[in-house]
Amino acid sequence: MMYYIDLIINSYKDYWNYLTSEVLNPSWHNYFYWLIGLSIFAWVAEIIFPWRKDQARIRQDFWLDGFYMFFNYFLFSLIAYNAISNVFVDLFNNTLGAVGINNLVAIEIASWPAWLQLFTLFIVADFIHWNVHRTLHRVPWMWEFHKVHHSVKEMGFAAHLRFHWMENIFYKSAQYIPLAMIGFGLTDFFIVHIIATAIGHLNHSNINLTYGPLKYVLNNPAMHIWHHVKELPEGHPNGINYGISLSLWDYIFGTAVIPSSGRDIELGFPGDDGFPKTLGKQLAYPLTK
Repeated sequence: MMYYIDLIINSYKDYWNYLTSEVLNPSWHNYFYWLIGLSIFAWVAEIIFPWRKDQARIRQDFWLDGFYMFFNYFLFSLIAYNAISNVFVDLFNNTLGAVGINNLVAIEIASWPAWLQLFTLFIVADFIHWNVHRTLHRVPWMWEFHKVHHSVKEMGFAAHLRFHWMENIFYKSAQYIPLAMIGFGLTDFFIVHIIATAIGHLNHSNINLTYGPLKYVLNNPAMHIWHHVKELPEGHPNGINYGISLSLWDYIFGTAVIPSSGRDIELGFPGDDGFPKTLGKQLAYPLTK
């Protein structure tokens, strides 16, 4: 028992040291300042090239979404996730060790060229995230948590990271074993995470981007805004356009739908008038509804 108490205490200490180092020591391998830089870039792009020209530069819930960015990227791990996940990973590894499995890596890719390792991680991780996202829309109790993300009424880059803290658990739990079995390194995760964050910011931004023929591969604002439409197109009761970074999966599996320009469509979900508007109530939803 003392072992896990020490593990929890050390997890808090280690993450606090990591977080303070991120803030106090800017570098090219620093999530904190990459997030700030990408956010400023996307916001300036919205100001210069607005798709919805009557939308305010400081749009509805701009500051709420800004807090969600830092909460979901950093504070949630400090408050609980890092310590709890370390305990579960340790228990999981000990269980595997008890049955003679000491290494999860099933596909050794260390000898591959660096670009191919990054490309493989990007594709595999995005496909996992696409499936998790689709599941969030199809499983009723999971959709209750995902409603936080769909409560956005005016789209902007920061809406990308307005999501319930439970989604951190859903996504990271789903990807842990598959990615561990391929044996990716921390540097790989960092680079792919930054690329995915940049694409995600642009997908939610107030910019009319389609990427031409690449729209069939890369997710984009003109496609993703239809994912947030309040009244879903007929025949798609569980949502459309689930793509995170790639639109490819939606075109392959028949969930890509762009009926027309989505510039002026109403965003949200049926019944969202009664959905909590404040940060505290959204973080507690649906546990306190």
